Amino acid sequence: MAARKKAAPRKKTARKKTTRKASARKKLTVRKEKRGLEAAEVVVSPGIPELASLSEEVAAAGGAVIGAYREPFSGRPLLLASLPREAIEPTPFQRDLSPTHTKRLATKIEESGSFLDPLIVVRGDGGGFWTPNGRHRLAAAKVLGLKQITALISPDEELAFKILALNTEKAHNLKDRSLEAIRMARALAERRPRAKETDYANEFEAPELLTLGLVYLENGRFAGGAYSPFLKKVDRFSSRTLPTSLREREGYASRLQTIDVRVKEIVGELKKRGFNTPYVRNYVVARINPVRFHRAKKGETAPPMEIGAALTRMTASARKFDLGSVRERDLALVAAVSSE
Repeated sequence: MAARKKAAPRKKTARKKTTRKASARKKLTVRKEKRGLEAAEVVVSPGIPELASLSEEVAAAGGAVIGAYREPFSGRPLLLASLPREAIEPTPFQRDLSPTHTKRLATKIEESGSFLDPLIVVRGDGGGFWTPNGRHRLAAAKVLGLKQITALISPDEELAFKILALNTEKAHNLKDRSLEAIRMARALAERRPRAKETDYANEFEAPELLTLGLVYLENGRFAGGAYSPFLKKVDRFSSRTLPTSLREREGYASRLQTIDVRVKEIVGELKKRGFNTPYVRNYVVARINPVRFHRAKKGETAPPMEIGAALTRMTASARKFDLGSVRERDLALVAAVSSE
């Protein structure tokens, strides 16, 4: 009994240490120095030179300027305006509309009796207005039959290409992010054919999103999550122009789809042998990943292998995959890692 009494405090102490460590990791670092504008600097007139033409466009569209201010972080001027719903369109490279999310959002707006969040809006190509982050709110407004929508309008048209950072109304999954990145890249390739892919690294977020986006355009049911760990290690932004880099990525995307055809065959054979876990595909892709054991050193940016060579090796591994080498314990390990 004495031994059991002594054991209890040790467990309690261990839990306390774990809690303290977890709290330390979650602690936010707050800047000591204050940044941005003072209150008097935020207030501006809609008639200032940076906003004058935009104010006229709002009136021409049948809207009305409510006010203006300088965004307190960067100091850029913004208009607060009411715009006819029909005058606003989502950017053409945004993720696909979710009817389910739109209906749920419209229901919640009606229940609360308030449409509170303004849309972020910029000038669109060929006139009119685009929203880079309000597609579902715009669709919900249509469902509700709203005449006017409140909008924060920026003269900075580049905001249209910062969609991944701006869109916070519905969590992006890998497919959403990939499709938005590739649609944005194609739009930029037409508008700025001499621009390099590296020029828009922040807007695209991650290079593998562009490659996966091209695959998703061809196959919306592609299991991109299984291939993402592989691509993260070998895919990098190109210093070539956008049109050139996109042609290269189309080749990578095509090879990925070819590999996936073989992976599906392997998965089908394994399921016939009784391996029915949902993690079979992840296991197979991990087995044929030529860089799965590579661990990047601190500060290392170069890929362990060029993406073209990596895809060649992955293709060869998929062709000679040994079904007899698969063990139940290996799949259990993949399931445990995937769950974490």
